[in-house]
Amino acid sequence: MKQKVSQLLQQKLERDVVLEKPKDRSFGHFATPIAFLLAKELRKSPMIIADELASGFEDEEMFSQVESIKGYLNFRLSEKFLNEYATWALENPSEFAKGEHKGKILLEFVSANPTGPLHIGHARGAVYGDTLLRLGRHLGYEITAEYYVNDAGNQIDLLGLSIQLEGRSALLGEEVEYPESYYRGEYLTELAKEAMQLFGAEVFKDESRQKELALWAKDKVMEIIVKDLEDINIHFDTFVSEASLYEKWDEVMKKLGEGLYEKDGKIYLASSKKGDDSDRVVVREDGRPTYLAGDIIYHNEKFERGYDHYINIWGADHHGYIARVKAAIEFLGYDSSKLEVLLSQMVSLLKDGQPYKMSKRAGNVILLSDITQEIGSDALRYIFASKRSDIALEFDVEELKKQDSSNPIYYIQYAHARIKTLLSKSEKSFEEVLASDLYGIDNAANDLLFDALLLPEVIDDAFHSRGIQKLPEYLKSLAASLHKFYYDKKIIGDEHEAKYLKVLHMVALSLKTGLSLMGIEAKDKMYKEERA
Repeated sequence: MKQKVSQLLQQKLERDVVLEKPKDRSFGHFATPIAFLLAKELRKSPMIIADELASGFEDEEMFSQVESIKGYLNFRLSEKFLNEYATWALENPSEFAKGEHKGKILLEFVSANPTGPLHIGHARGAVYGDTLLRLGRHLGYEITAEYYVNDAGNQIDLLGLSIQLEGRSALLGEEVEYPESYYRGEYLTELAKEAMQLFGAEVFKDESRQKELALWAKDKVMEIIVKDLEDINIHFDTFVSEASLYEKWDEVMKKLGEGLYEKDGKIYLASSKKGDDSDRVVVREDGRPTYLAGDIIYHNEKFERGYDHYINIWGADHHGYIARVKAAIEFLGYDSSKLEVLLSQMVSLLKDGQPYKMSKRAGNVILLSDITQEIGSDALRYIFASKRSDIALEFDVEELKKQDSSNPIYYIQYAHARIKTLLSKSEKSFEEVLASDLYGIDNAANDLLFDALLLPEVIDDAFHSRGIQKLPEYLKSLAASLHKFYYDKKIIGDEHEAKYLKVLHMVALSLKTGLSLMGIEAKDKMYKEERA
């Protein structure tokens, strides 16, 4: 709606127009301060300009009222326009709120090390990335979801060592001396059991087979990770192995050219020339590439694929890597402004107001799979999407298990189920309801309809601002409006029943579409008694 209004105003006023939504709906659906911007140019009072502009919209069918209020130009959409828009949406539900944006985007997110199951910190970036993916695709963008598998370096070697130690200790009953750093948790015991069946007990004692064991184990851990993600409705199009990229390191070094220099036996990236705080080591004295080298090869490979835009979702602790990676991209000859890095902050869990106990299976973290099992995928996805990703998140799992209005996801799903229950009680067919004209409906129904039709601009804003929390905020507000309307109105049997049901159909469509874009199911039944 906002886009249609903006286009009309631009045509009539021959300039870009800023649209706002008045806090008081009695002032109209939209308002613009254009008269204040024109005052200096026209050398007139904004109130006079607004009065003059308002008179030029008298014949526009889109508006039922255009008036000047204290220099603002306020617009109320006509019932005819709202009715036609709702009718189209209900006739074309799969097209509702879709956009026609063009562009190819590579979206990389999660990318956790394949050394253990995902924990709740990983989950936040996963939900953020997948929701952004769904929003972008709905708007028309061609987006590839990619997982960068960090399967090179010390962490993989440590995985092999950890399984050997676990096998010798838990399965063979030996006393072992653990190093200061190693992986722990029940998942290692399960991996050790599988390894013994596949390779035999000798694999735990032969140091030369540590790498073989590590490579086998990281693939098994990736299976766990993929399963945990699928359980919360997250799927990837491509997986890129870090280890597979290093064969291109010499080629990439040549491409970096003057961006590299040698000092004290190390090779540095001259990232300070491109805005970084200091230069960064990419090759150690012993010739081994650093973690940054892997990132450089990967981003070179990304840009070679020719996307229009690249989005990385990283944990907040990776903030310092942004400048150095962008510097490398510039040295490689690419436009670093095409890379956008979004940060995901930490998560803290409570249970009945107390810190949530860490998982025995993971050793020292709270597992994603544990929380999914406890509160369900829908509640988990909702809470992780409900706050800005760049601020810390704390929530109590017990609050999300409640079957009442204090639980926001229950509150929203109940709104959808409430509508479905009412529709099932009506004797009017969908065709009869769809054909009803919304002319003359009361302000409460009109306002509810307008709120339901706002979904397209909410989706557009949530994606382009990268603020996915705007979608759950909208859905919760729409659900609140629905519940109030339900309690205030007698719907079934009212003389305006068909009109009211048409409005409710539209609300249900917006709720279902919005929840789907969050990877959440819209419930048709919530097993509570309903009145009509």
